[in-house]
Order: sequence, then structure tokens, then C-alpha cells
Amino acid sequence: MPGNVFFHYKAPPSFCQRDLTDSWFSGMIAYCQNLVCKEQDVFAIIRTGGKQYRVEPGQAIAVERLPYEVGQEVELDEVLLVSGEEGVRVGTPLVEGARVRATVLAHERGPKIVVMKYKPKKRYRRRTGHRQELTRLRIEAIEA
Repeated sequence: MPGNVFFHYKAPPSFCQRDLTDSWFSGMIAYCQNLVCKEQDVFAIIRTGGKQYRVEPGQAIAVERLPYEVGQEVELDEVLLVSGEEGVRVGTPLVEGARVRATVLAHERGPKIVVMKYKPKKRYRRRTGHRQELTRLRIEAIEA
């Protein structure tokens, strides 16, 4: 055995000493019941701008710039996976007949990325920046 190994472990309070009015214990019961009884979430995995996003109805996401006006409805048809009440459908590579409807909320720019170019011993230094053009979308519905 390579030397002495010490484990510092503090055991949680035993359940026989807890009553149901304790906030920690009741919180853990509620958490476990939520895990067991949680209804199936409706979500989809879409591809746009060379990236993949996990989306749910009502969610707002920022994607690469799309050529649509603010307030216009967009239909994203590159759906890779759909999960809902009827189960999970995985596309090969796309799910047939599935699409995601979204509304354009705004066009914006991402955070500034600083790009440094440097060549040692040659007195060559260049500092430039880049801000990615983004479109913020609100997911309205997932139609499978």
C-alpha cells in the first residue's frame, strides 16, 4: 500500500433522529419525489449555424445571425432529436417531419474576443478584436 491514506468523511445525520418537519429532510423528500414523478419534458435538439442547441418551448436562445427581421417567425427544420409524451425520436441524421417554430426577438452582438498575434524577436505584435453577430430567438413550439 503506498503510504497511509486518510478519508475524511462526515456521516449525514441518521434518519431515525429526523422528523418530517425538518427542512433538510422534507426538502430531500420533495426533491426525490420530483425526480420520480416528474412529467416527461418536451425538448428538441436542433442544428443551426453549425452548432447544436437543446431547446424547449418558451426558451430564449442566441444563435448565429439569421437573415430575418425582428418579430418575424422562423421555422427551424434541422431537428436531430425530439423528446415528448410519445417518447424519444432520434433522426438519422434528421427527424422526418419535425420542426421548431421560433420568433426573432433581437439582433445583437456577442462579447468582444481579443485576438493577439505575436512573433518573437521580430517586433511583430498585432491586437485585433471580434464580436460575433447573433440573433436571439424565442422557441414557440416543437412540432414532431
